[in-house]
Amino acid sequence: MASRFWTQGDSETEEEESDIEEQEDVVVEPAAAPAASRYFSGMASDSDDSDGQKRVIRRIKDKRFDEMRATVDHMKNAMKINDWVSLQENFEKINKQLGKVMRVSEQDKPPNPYIKALVMLEDYLNESLSNKEAKKKMSSTNAKALNSMKQKLKKNNKVYEDLINQCRENPELFEEQAEREQEPDEEDVDEDDDEDVDFDEGSDAVPSEDENEDDDAGPGGEWETMLNKKDKMMDKQFKDPSQITWDVVNKKFRESVAARGKKGTGRMELVEQLTFLSRVARTPAQKLEILFSVISAQFDVNPSLIGHMPIYVWKQCVQNLLVILDILTHYRNIVVDDMVEPDENETQKGADFTGTIRIWGNLVAYVERIDVEYFKSLQVIDPHTREYVERLKDEPMFLVLAQNVQEYLENIGDYKGASKVALKRVELIYYKPQEVYDAMRKLAEQSGETDSGEEIKADQIRASSAFVTTPELVLRKPTFPESSRALMDILVSLIYKYGDERTKARAMLCDIYHHAIFDEFSTARDLLLMSHLQDNVQHMDISTQILFNRAVAQLGLCAFRAGLVTESHSCLSELYSAGRVKELLAQGVSQSRYHEKTAEQERLERRRQMPYHMHINLELLEAVHLTCAMLLEVPNMAANIHDAKRKVLSRTFRRLLEGSERQTFVGPPENVRDHVMAATRALVQGDHEKAFAVIKSLDVWKVLRSKDSVLEMLKAKIKEEALRTYLFTYSSSYESVSLDHLSKTFDLSHSQTRYIVSKMMIDEELNANWDQPTDCIIFHDVEHTRLQALAFQLTEKLAVLAESNERAIEARIGGGGLDGLPFRRKDGHDYAAAGASGGGSRWQDFSFSQGRQGNNTGRGGYNVNRQTGLGLTSSGFTRDRQARGSTRNQDGSTRMVNLNRGVRA
Repeated sequence: MASRFWTQGDSETEEEESDIEEQEDVVVEPAAAPAASRYFSGMASDSDDSDGQKRVIRRIKDKRFDEMRATVDHMKNAMKINDWVSLQENFEKINKQLGKVMRVSEQDKPPNPYIKALVMLEDYLNESLSNKEAKKKMSSTNAKALNSMKQKLKKNNKVYEDLINQCRENPELFEEQAEREQEPDEEDVDEDDDEDVDFDEGSDAVPSEDENEDDDAGPGGEWETMLNKKDKMMDKQFKDPSQITWDVVNKKFRESVAARGKKGTGRMELVEQLTFLSRVARTPAQKLEILFSVISAQFDVNPSLIGHMPIYVWKQCVQNLLVILDILTHYRNIVVDDMVEPDENETQKGADFTGTIRIWGNLVAYVERIDVEYFKSLQVIDPHTREYVERLKDEPMFLVLAQNVQEYLENIGDYKGASKVALKRVELIYYKPQEVYDAMRKLAEQSGETDSGEEIKADQIRASSAFVTTPELVLRKPTFPESSRALMDILVSLIYKYGDERTKARAMLCDIYHHAIFDEFSTARDLLLMSHLQDNVQHMDISTQILFNRAVAQLGLCAFRAGLVTESHSCLSELYSAGRVKELLAQGVSQSRYHEKTAEQERLERRRQMPYHMHINLELLEAVHLTCAMLLEVPNMAANIHDAKRKVLSRTFRRLLEGSERQTFVGPPENVRDHVMAATRALVQGDHEKAFAVIKSLDVWKVLRSKDSVLEMLKAKIKEEALRTYLFTYSSSYESVSLDHLSKTFDLSHSQTRYIVSKMMIDEELNANWDQPTDCIIFHDVEHTRLQALAFQLTEKLAVLAESNERAIEARIGGGGLDGLPFRRKDGHDYAAAGASGGGSRWQDFSFSQGRQGNNTGRGGYNVNRQTGLGLTSSGFTRDRQARGSTRNQDGSTRMVNLNRGVRA
């Protein structure tokens, strides 16, 4: 029946739920006259009481034994009709009931009815196997069940072989013991009430008032506090602290560990039992061993990969690890090792033992798991709620744990483990600006110890003086340097010295990211180029590839704030080339019309998502990318007006521009793309003031720390590109133009205008020269013959073919360094870049390899190439083919000018 007393429970399986419903068994006995229900006074009696029957609440111990006897009766009935299918089901059922009976009877050996049932079943099995004729007449299902029972019973009876032999030799003794087991146990009967109600075995606390609103208040009309099963058991076994010995605690500990993971074992109940045992441990080593099991059991509370550990359990887990560190710090002779299996009696050695005591455990693995659970909780919690902010306040608690573990590992000489823990600290610091770091440091200094820690201490204070007590030796509050940069330098130095390859790579990427948010572009750029991470990031795990994309995106924002438009565009263009920027940065799941993901792929991708407070502002990223593309593409389109389709710097920008031009009616800009397209139309017409006003109206610039300086830089860049666009567009219409006219038109000083125009002449982008007396620009009209134009096209196509050939060879032989390059490229004869770079020393000339259309050597996923973003080229960042200053198409145009110069000569 469905109990009206129990509305909820902590059980994990159906068997435990059935325990909750069966805690109160109702035995119907005839009565002389019908009685009104006690629970519905003043109303008609319910269906259960309609027949004039009364409720009798029995002891749970009697109920469990009755269930087992009923199962034995079913087995006897099945034997009469030779039904092995039913026997097999009842055999499995009685084995499940065995665990419940042993828990309520608190005995170490199985009850006598169970042993008698095994003897009876074994005899009947032997009889059936010896009867060949009857076996042949069995149905296939029955015969299959018989063979299965033969194996199961043989395996099961080996455990109880001694008891089975005793039962065969003296069955009368088992009959007498069975009668004694039926007698009531005085300890289990309430002294002042015949209606003894036991709480659920999986329950961890006394029932609340809400759960007992409908319960009977008892004859006296007052509530009585009932102990749960675990407290009763512990109270009986550990009532007198002087009787607690190492053997008693060790025995209960082994039983609890053996029950871990089994069906019917409550996870929280196991945690509470082990926690109690840790407080009654007799030696420091025993307490340490039990605490490690407590933490492992706490990790089992949430077995799902999607969910996260309950926050209060997470805090208790952190406190348990701090207590472990206290013990290890106080007792230096105790060594934690996960490679050697210690002796079972190792923990019996007391505090006065001077030799080495080895305990199984792995501090680094526990710290990493706690970090994973913290990360998962931030993924699941809604970031727009107060709960998310409160969860973020727990970060200093983890940092102090990681700091203490790292210091302990360094003291014992385990620098490899210390580097792994240092990486966890780096991953919590690297994305924080100095302002956020200062706020976290202030929070850590002001906050006291957590509530969970106070509860644990209170429990320890209540413990007997015979229990092992350890003073607090490790820090409970983290200590932070004044600057986050100083802390990062200390941690990454340790990792670079002692870490493995993956740890070093992740620390390097975090260091690059941190330098970028501090506007140290040159340092971050040099770290990335010297580490050669872009060469082999495609072989790393997906989380490291995501970190690489985040670092490069932040590097692009840093370059933009520094006024380096070309470098910023080179970093960001590949992220936007396939429209998967959310997926590449793990800030959302992108949906594609052409590619459907399976449920498993979506689950994996959602588990990789970054918490909200670590996100890079995608609107700002898009604004920076499109603004840089505009500043590069508009002059490029004006310079190659007759051959614009082949000379493209940003295909994403070109697609957006073409879509904007196809619109019949262009309304006011609404989003980032609309604003940049409106600014592009104004810039093409030479209206730099309108272009800057449209770009400035974007709200996203408010998130920049140096907003004013960035906008001033952007205004100067727009003026410069407007001048370049004007000269490219109208140079063929002028014979000369004065410097003063250009300066006034574009609001530039004479020196700035002269610098821009002279640079265009030197780069041979403008066929003109200065007339010094008049400060005028004299333009030259140069026309190419048909033969020259065809020769230029052939040269470019040959360069593309040679470059594709070389890349194919590199991919085939696993190239990536100079050893995999053809000889002419080793010697510096790169046909695709010889004309433009000429062995130039500018960073953008050698750090960014040129993009190749149709050359995809990546493996998909988060490795970003021409279709998927950053991280796959063998010589640094990928770059669009026409990037100004070092690109292939400009190589062709440069060679074209050189040929013309030869013709004129």
